[in-house]
Amino acid sequence: MQFIDLKTQYKQLQEKIDKNIKKVLDHSQFIMGAEVKILEEKLAEYIEVKHCITVSSGTDALLAALMALNIKKGDQVITTPFSFIATAESIILTGAEPVFTDINPLTYNIEPNLIEKAITSETKALMPVSLYGQCADMDAINNIAAKYNIPIIEDAAQSFGAEYKNKKSCGLTLIGCTSFFPSKPLGCYGDGGACFTNDDTIAKKLKEIRDHGQNGRYNHIRIGINGRLDTLQAAILLAKLETFDTEVKAREQIGARYTRLLNNIKAITAPHIQPHNKSVYAQYTIQIDNRDSFAEKLKQKNIPTAVHYPIPLNMQPAIDQTNKKFPIAETVAKRVISLPMHPFLSKKEQDIIVNAIIEAIS
Repeated sequence: MQFIDLKTQYKQLQEKIDKNIKKVLDHSQFIMGAEVKILEEKLAEYIEVKHCITVSSGTDALLAALMALNIKKGDQVITTPFSFIATAESIILTGAEPVFTDINPLTYNIEPNLIEKAITSETKALMPVSLYGQCADMDAINNIAAKYNIPIIEDAAQSFGAEYKNKKSCGLTLIGCTSFFPSKPLGCYGDGGACFTNDDTIAKKLKEIRDHGQNGRYNHIRIGINGRLDTLQAAILLAKLETFDTEVKAREQIGARYTRLLNNIKAITAPHIQPHNKSVYAQYTIQIDNRDSFAEKLKQKNIPTAVHYPIPLNMQPAIDQTNKKFPIAETVAKRVISLPMHPFLSKKEQDIIVNAIIEAIS
């Protein structure tokens, strides 16, 4: 059984993907070829924003967004301690300090009620994460940001395709950033990412930043990064984008069915999706006690699992803010475990997984 089934997806899209790759090989414009611009136009249309700027990874998307906002040493950026390291890493790479606040126990996303208490005169941005494919409470976060005139970057690495009150993730704030890592809901065959914005000035900065700060060949008006998306990856994403909505619907149905099957099992805490949200289920993550032994029992039945994320960011050795406590994030990190999740997971496979879970905890 596959945790994420990229092989089946490729087989279904093979003719289109191979054709797109062959086209790039034929014209040999491997950096910033025509497919990159076409992809950006289609992605911007999908999110319903003016600008999409593709970049070389989800991490570089966050870094470029922070750089476009001139985040620097001495600044603070408020974010969640329960996320992948890239969230905090991108902040630290600018010289700024990540300021963590605890999460909502139901959604695992940053708790808006705690953000305002963390704001200081050094707070220059907010970076909520839309974890596991579900958007954070963006209305509440946007209201706080407006009150203090603080820009927001949505870390939507796991939520491309998700919706918050009928609006697409990545189009909910000043800048939305996503990842096209292969295992993401929309993934390429390497690293890739994108930034989204309606702000013309920020879009221009992002385009310059991703290309070594250039506004023209060999004219570097700012410090940037080597952050361009490869044309081959753009070609692959163009093929996948054609069937993406179908896959999103399949993810929703599979996620909802998991929850129906697991909700009556007292030892399991199934994902809670807010009524105004549509999750893309980048992961289907439950909570359970005795996680290691549970995972081992499923492994014995050839059912793969994964843990996202076992160590809160404040407790990571590279960050070392262990003097600060975030009890909800720290508790959840000890209990979460993700089950196989992809658009091609059959009902039969789901039944096998759920029956194995029941047996494992009985």
